[in-house]
Amino acid sequence: MLEFLRQFLFDGIVAFVYWYPALMAMLWVIGAIIFYNNNEKHEALPLKETTMVSILMPAHNEGDILYGVVKEMTSLNYPNYELILINDGSSDDTGNVLKNIVNMYDNVKVIDLKVNCGKANALYLGAIASKGEILVGVDADSYLDKNALRYLVSHFINEQNGERVGAVTGNPRVRNRGTLLGKIQLCEYASIISLIKRTQRVLGKVMTVSGVCVAYRKKALLESGFWDRDMMTEDIAVTWKLEKNFWDIRYEPRALCWMLVPETVKGLWRQR
Repeated sequence: MLEFLRQFLFDGIVAFVYWYPALMAMLWVIGAIIFYNNNEKHEALPLKETTMVSILMPAHNEGDILYGVVKEMTSLNYPNYELILINDGSSDDTGNVLKNIVNMYDNVKVIDLKVNCGKANALYLGAIASKGEILVGVDADSYLDKNALRYLVSHFINEQNGERVGAVTGNPRVRNRGTLLGKIQLCEYASIISLIKRTQRVLGKVMTVSGVCVAYRKKALLESGFWDRDMMTEDIAVTWKLEKNFWDIRYEPRALCWMLVPETVKGLWRQR
């Protein structure tokens, strides 16, 4: 009897390991095709209005790349937005770089935190200082594609039932592809993650926004209690809080965000 149970358990594990990835891959591909036919292949409608958008960018020890990132972020194809940079207690020259940047651009603000308090806390302080009804969170080593804001904002304004849209997650794309590890992550973001989010949108529930690029309705965040400032996975936690308060979460694959990914195993381990 014991031998039968062992064999039954072993056969069950083998069947699961074989069939689960195959069936889920089929589900993701079918869901992505449905999403493309119903949403993605249609041209985006012109914006009815260009409501004020506040882009929040927490930065921790990013002084060597901020000039280039901010240059890209201040030339977006959207007329009404501000960029709020939050120095999260950096130990390098990030603070001095931000002081120079704020004098270079009219629509840039800087919040300088002397102590590292974490990304969620930095986002919260940025939200308090923001003027926009729509908040867009972007990592400091990433920058939005020229038309990304238009695609994100359209869900809050043009779409049917747009007043119930609480968040729209964008589409991260890898821009450093010089190593094998970078190319593997390119495949991960461009295919696997994108397929999953497309399918989740077809099924009606996007389970988590992408912290590297996401737009929020400030009213929805306020109602849901903003980000949990004692958690590292602030993107997952805030998504579930919005879902619990019946806000709609959407995915916009045309809102591209060009990001850097770790190119060493040590860096990948720390990130994940």
